[in-house]
Amino acid sequence: MRLHYVERGLGTPLVMLHGNGTMAQDFEISGLMELASSKYRVIAFDRPGFGYSERPRNRIWGPQAQAELLHHALQRLGVEQCILLGHSWGTLVAVAYALKYPTDLRSVVLLSGYYYPSLRLDVPLFSVPAVPVIGDLMRYTISPWIGRAMWPRLLHKMFGPGPLSPTAFRLPTWMMLRPSQLRASAAESALMIPASIGLLRQYSKISVPVHIMAGSADQYVSTESQSARLHRRVHGSTFRETAGAGHMIHHIAPEEVLAVIDSASGPHPMRTAVMEDAREAVRQLPTGGDIFKRLAE
Repeated sequence: MRLHYVERGLGTPLVMLHGNGTMAQDFEISGLMELASSKYRVIAFDRPGFGYSERPRNRIWGPQAQAELLHHALQRLGVEQCILLGHSWGTLVAVAYALKYPTDLRSVVLLSGYYYPSLRLDVPLFSVPAVPVIGDLMRYTISPWIGRAMWPRLLHKMFGPGPLSPTAFRLPTWMMLRPSQLRASAAESALMIPASIGLLRQYSKISVPVHIMAGSADQYVSTESQSARLHRRVHGSTFRETAGAGHMIHHIAPEEVLAVIDSASGPHPMRTAVMEDAREAVRQLPTGGDIFKRLAE
């Protein structure tokens, strides 16, 4: 299948996974890719069904399936020990990847993620275009126009509560409302709660460094019941909450996101402590002279 990506810069690999309804171009428009590419080899993927990537109907594209596809893609690109960044729905893919391929990652950065099941009225509303036959009919007739009518309100919910970022108006509205992308977005809305249920019991098993970031005023996903809760669950994780920021944190505070990425690229405190303990243990081992002296005694 075709999997589209955009690549910029040189250095430590930084792989970016967008949220539901958007595409790799979202990271370019936000300015985060340009900032990060001055330090990192940035690779932003169109996840299956979004942007220019295909989404075959022969399987359910949950987080685990997308993580497996991403792993194959990164192997083809020769990418090793990358920093994996996910935004919104992309955080579920990043977590699934960290659980299945921990030795292939340097660290994980999670932005405005959804990790625990909750009652969401938008799930049944936005899932309809994924229903066979009825959904197909809607996607090629009324759904794009309904989406266009709802677009201003949706932007304010995603970027709010503050004023809209200038980058919000650069998002390719009609491309995001194509029938193929509407199907992918609807399918991920339907998978949102089941996907979180399938992963939540494994969060404590994540063994790679995890860096969590979210806005304190996120109107789309509750920061306290999602990001802060995950931070309490994942031992050794870091959590940065940006005051007054909404869901599109990479648009609102790209410099702060880059600071978190920089933290993720450095040595992890837990791993550093383990290495120091190991070095101290080695220092305590007897030297060759000490061994012969003890044998002689």
